[in-house]
Amino acid sequence: MIDRRKKPRKTKILVINFGGLGDEILFFPAIKTIKSTFPFAELTLVTEPRSKAAKDLNLQIDDIITCDIKGKNKYLNLLKLVTGLWGKNYKIVISSGSSKFISIILFLTGIKKRYGYYSGILSKLLLTKAIPLKKDQYAGNMYHDLIRGINQEEKAGLPDIDVSPENLRWAGVYVGLRDDKQVIAIHPGVSKLSVSKNMIKSWPVQNWVDLIVMLLSSGKYKVVLTGGPDDEDIIQRIRAEIAERNLAEEDFIDLYGMTQNISQLAAVFKLSDLLVCVDSAPMHVGVGVRTNTVTIFGPTDEKKLLPPGDLRFVAIKQGELDCRPCLWDKRQTTCDNPKCLEIDVERVYKTIEDQLS
Repeated sequence: MIDRRKKPRKTKILVINFGGLGDEILFFPAIKTIKSTFPFAELTLVTEPRSKAAKDLNLQIDDIITCDIKGKNKYLNLLKLVTGLWGKNYKIVISSGSSKFISIILFLTGIKKRYGYYSGILSKLLLTKAIPLKKDQYAGNMYHDLIRGINQEEKAGLPDIDVSPENLRWAGVYVGLRDDKQVIAIHPGVSKLSVSKNMIKSWPVQNWVDLIVMLLSSGKYKVVLTGGPDDEDIIQRIRAEIAERNLAEEDFIDLYGMTQNISQLAAVFKLSDLLVCVDSAPMHVGVGVRTNTVTIFGPTDEKKLLPPGDLRFVAIKQGELDCRPCLWDKRQTTCDNPKCLEIDVERVYKTIEDQLS
């Protein structure tokens, strides 16, 4: 006789997605489909140490393993990762890497069912299914293509970010009292890693100052300034400039250094009427909490990084430049004088007004 009270055995699934926090958020639709296909799955995400906060944004991730593939010991770390997976009883492994070595790494894990992108004949031999890599699309859809190995029916949706009631209550203390004014969150920074690698995606500091002054001077908006540890320099310069202006202090909410983690930042964005940022992880957080988002794009391709056709998420770019987008498409660093970031403050302000009208 079958004991129907017995709990179904969990399917242990491993997902490998190296990259920044934005890459992890873009992978969330794929994780959602995995969980809908295997309702009792126990899902473990393997990512870089800098992206471990992904687990705090997605309750469907049961566990996380970090592996540093950027340092000088990256090959040793990969070896430790592979050997550490032996005997863990994972049934499925899915990897987003496009390198020819990925299929070898997945094969060495000993996991029975292996899914990854097609990268040559070896991937076809060593993977259960090698999925065609289609880079010329929204990255969330590109990652979701990997799931076609286990589910042909599901379509990718938008990333979903989980925000706890506790963090919403915390954020509500600062941005919940809106009066008759709309709340605009400003996140001006980018990661230090991108700056150190000469991937310039940030708007000039003076432009941010001028935009904040225009917003506050209109009398229609409250401005919430946000940022993380990587943004200290740009935030301090903005603070110094704003302090010199004779503006309504009650409408300028400085939360830099007050958000203790990415979950609290997500709560701030969720309670705001609109987010203004550059191409960075906070942009994907804004999409994940469904806040109207205006993103200033320079060298990167907005069509690959923002959901297509969704009017809540707007890209501002220099459309007349033949050289853009270049970063990751044509080159691995930006040029010394990126004209693609010479975007007028007035244009950004007008886009904000249009989004909130």
